[in-house]
Amino acid sequence: MAFIVIFPLAIAVYIGFTSWSPTTGESFWYAYNYWHWFDGYWEALTSTAFWSAMWRTVLITVVCVAVEFVLGFALALLLLKEFRARGLVVVFFLLPMMVVPAVSGFIFFMLYQTDGPVNEALALIGQGPVNWLQNADIAIWSVMTVDIWQWTPLMFLIFLSGLAALPEDQLNQARILGASWWDQMRYLVFPMLKPILLIAVIIRGIETFKLFDPIYLLTQGGPGNATENISLYLFDETQQNTRWGYASSVAILVLIFVSIVGFWAIRPIERAQEETLEELTGAEVPPEQAAQERVEEAIEAEARV
Repeated sequence: MAFIVIFPLAIAVYIGFTSWSPTTGESFWYAYNYWHWFDGYWEALTSTAFWSAMWRTVLITVVCVAVEFVLGFALALLLLKEFRARGLVVVFFLLPMMVVPAVSGFIFFMLYQTDGPVNEALALIGQGPVNWLQNADIAIWSVMTVDIWQWTPLMFLIFLSGLAALPEDQLNQARILGASWWDQMRYLVFPMLKPILLIAVIIRGIETFKLFDPIYLLTQGGPGNATENISLYLFDETQQNTRWGYASSVAILVLIFVSIVGFWAIRPIERAQEETLEELTGAEVPPEQAAQERVEEAIEAEARV
């Protein structure tokens, strides 16, 4: 942990207080010769390019995670029950997740060409062609499509596992009592799946926030800066502008932002775990009273049946 986390973080913080770059001809150990304290942080916080990249990153993250959540949960509900060839169908839906991100980006790059399959299909219905990657208003949505296509299967897999583990007796009792499908979802399924749903959203949110491969392969941040997210912004600053000190300052700011959001997002999971633990241990309820209540509930359920 010290080697792969603390040491690189310390170096990034150190370089972030300087204007050092490899073009200076000096090792990063001597970056103190270019010390300028918080100038890099202040430049980032007052930079329109930085905030634009952050806005696009947040937009991509929110849209992709929301669509993946809805599609993944819908697929999990559809494939929850057993049927013939269910295993093959599940594997089919998981295939995009197994594709290397760079390969998926190249696949969609070919699909989005002006004379590619997508525009050819639109031509059959008298539409198009559409400049999927050259139009600044459309390019960012084209990039989102790649991430949604590739990582909806992960949401689907997580939700399918969670739904399959739900206790059938509670759901059956709700059906017997006449609960509608929506009431079952609202009062039983969603509350019991809350920790799993939150974990899935957090995992995908973190990964989508760092999205790089599809954007770089499809547009390289263009046209102009229309699809430049924070990963592409940092790439450009380090590899093209060779401003490693400034890029380190930006990276630390992003780390602080993500840490705050992550801490805020984890709190509901901790509360859900505490509530579940209280239910399992029967907190504030004497064992004799809890046992008597369970017996009475069982008798009432049997009488209703």
